[in-house]
Amino acid sequence: MQPTTRLVSISEFLSEAQRIEGEGVAALSGAADAGALEDARIAFLGDARGALKALQQGLRAIPAPEKPAAGKRFNEVKVRLESLHAERKLALSAADNRSALADPSMPARHPWKGAKHPVSLVIDEIAEIFREIGFTIALGPEAETDWYNFTALNFPPDHPALDAHDTLYLGDDVLLRTHTSPVQMRTLQSYAPPIRILVPGNVYRRDFFDASHAPMFSQIEGLSVDEGISFVDLKATLSLFAKRLFGTAKTRFRPSYFPFTEPSAEMDVECQLCRGAGCPVCKGTGWTEILGSGMVHPSLLEAAGIDSERYTGWAFGMGPARIAMQRYGLPNIRVMYDSDVRFLEQVPQ
Repeated sequence: MQPTTRLVSISEFLSEAQRIEGEGVAALSGAADAGALEDARIAFLGDARGALKALQQGLRAIPAPEKPAAGKRFNEVKVRLESLHAERKLALSAADNRSALADPSMPARHPWKGAKHPVSLVIDEIAEIFREIGFTIALGPEAETDWYNFTALNFPPDHPALDAHDTLYLGDDVLLRTHTSPVQMRTLQSYAPPIRILVPGNVYRRDFFDASHAPMFSQIEGLSVDEGISFVDLKATLSLFAKRLFGTAKTRFRPSYFPFTEPSAEMDVECQLCRGAGCPVCKGTGWTEILGSGMVHPSLLEAAGIDSERYTGWAFGMGPARIAMQRYGLPNIRVMYDSDVRFLEQVPQ
């Protein structure tokens, strides 16, 4: 193909441009491989003897008044052919890659269908255990007032938990709840006893992110209020729960202190990682604390408008992440926050 190199009129130039565009589009689009595409590029876009180069030289013979129109048409043809070349080159490259990667002897790739997080599995299991003995799920806001989170729960004004280095404050009287206990107070204000609720939810504290702590974590609390409830009921209920969750693992209760319960106790379970022998997770004791509990302090009932002479109650709070560590033999809580789906693939569903 030898394009005209010297044109004497705008009509001849436009006709030649039309011909080059049509033939160039056909050659570039029809290139079946990289070699054919390169031949088409040289024929139409080459710097030395390409058709567009010759057409550009023909611009010199166009009369001055008609050169703007001729130049515009030349640029349109050039842009279209260059764009088509780039698109075709990309398409052929992708096809070559797919062909190189295709191996009929390789097994099919099965898509991952997803899995529940171990903390979610533990929360569901705990909720099911307490549903069977008459507890109802209750929820509440994560942004709480100082009154619901501390004052109503019998925290003294100088308690360390109220300090900014322990609690995440959003304003003068608003904070991210440090426990799910405010839901207990909201429930006591809204419903008359008997009450049996289980409260799962996220809580926030200024904790260092180490092997057993996180600044945001899930918590589950339970509350039971009725006439004649005693510490015996608390211990019997939590012992049943531990037996259902951990099987034959040993448990123990230790005296403790919480502002909102009196008397108070912590419940430990035999470390499931070392089976009581001692390891870094249980700090060498062979025991892991799973919850705090106690009899509801009379001041809480009175703050909610409930007669503390007539009604008594007990409450507990636990961290499902710690229980998940014991349940699935996880040595470090941080693996549950790494966003690695390979970890979820290893968790029994």
